[in-house]
Amino acid sequence: MKKVLSIALCAVVAFSVVGCGAKSSTDSAKTSSKTEVSASQAASKSSAAASAKSSVASAVNTADEEAWKKEPAYGKTLKFLTGDGCTSAVNVAQELGYYKEQGLTVEGFKGDSDVEAIGTNQVQIAIGHIAKSMVPATNGVNLCFVGGAHLLTGCKAMYVLDESNYKSYDDLKGKSISAPSGIGTADYNISARLFIEAGIDPLKDLKIVQVEKDACVAAMKSGEIAAALLPESYGYPLVKQGLLRKVESADGNSRNELCCIVMMNKDFIKENPITSAKMASAVKKALKWMGDNPEDCTKLLMKIGLNGSDYDMNLELNKLMQFGKQTDEYTTEQMKGIVDGYINAKLITATTDADAVYKSIWNPIGSAE
Repeated sequence: MKKVLSIALCAVVAFSVVGCGAKSSTDSAKTSSKTEVSASQAASKSSAAASAKSSVASAVNTADEEAWKKEPAYGKTLKFLTGDGCTSAVNVAQELGYYKEQGLTVEGFKGDSDVEAIGTNQVQIAIGHIAKSMVPATNGVNLCFVGGAHLLTGCKAMYVLDESNYKSYDDLKGKSISAPSGIGTADYNISARLFIEAGIDPLKDLKIVQVEKDACVAAMKSGEIAAALLPESYGYPLVKQGLLRKVESADGNSRNELCCIVMMNKDFIKENPITSAKMASAVKKALKWMGDNPEDCTKLLMKIGLNGSDYDMNLELNKLMQFGKQTDEYTTEQMKGIVDGYINAKLITATTDADAVYKSIWNPIGSAE
């Protein structure tokens, strides 16, 4: 059954400036972290971020066996939240023996919410959307981000009917757009950010509604909606069938930003700094392997059931996501923009100290090397 829910945009102004890798505000969206700036370029411009990374890295000596033995988690079985597709590096780290390489015993845990699982320490590490986890991370949930995972390209995109006349986001002004997962979710935040980057105000220039994913094509054909934000794995076959096509911003760069992020429980890191760095390192090494070896990565994910049966589609999308190519310096810049955006949007109201908020949620630990 098709479910349509008009989203009360005025109630979620705070979400409209933040997606998976947001800008500092509507006005500064195109200046603080331009999408055409690559991860390597961002890293080279961020000496402050490099210093921050170094200070964190130097605080933990993962080779200190005696110090490690004193940690509460030493020798215990740890858990990661089982991933799927774009969030699967936690599983890949296990498959490739990277946790074991770090001296860790780890098992997967299936749960419905990465935010809840990390915040309550049911699991110690997970990968998930910034767009979904940033609000709870800045509102008391006991989690922080320790590294970037992949870009938005290959993960989510805006789709329209192939037969339509919509060529870019500019053509969608005044139209209804579906965010299938609804208000306050990653789909809404990503959609809002994409339009803001294109100079379109999602509060004034269009109407974001909820239409369930499987009903979006029919809703487009009926004229109920003009476009929908969909997983690329869902949209890919529909493009092949000639039903849908992707639309982008006029400059074509709107999705070249960080999407998913590695997260851990804050108290667990504080109490177990060496264990945490080892766990994060295993996942970051898995992400690097995935990005460096897309063919082998795709075959492995298909073998363990974390990618679908279409090899060509999986390979194309996995390449687009650029697993593990985002340095901590680049992710630091993205994170600062997100924090600024939330303060400017008045979602974070307890303080206007962006630096304090940023430091409380961003803790880049571990290394892929």
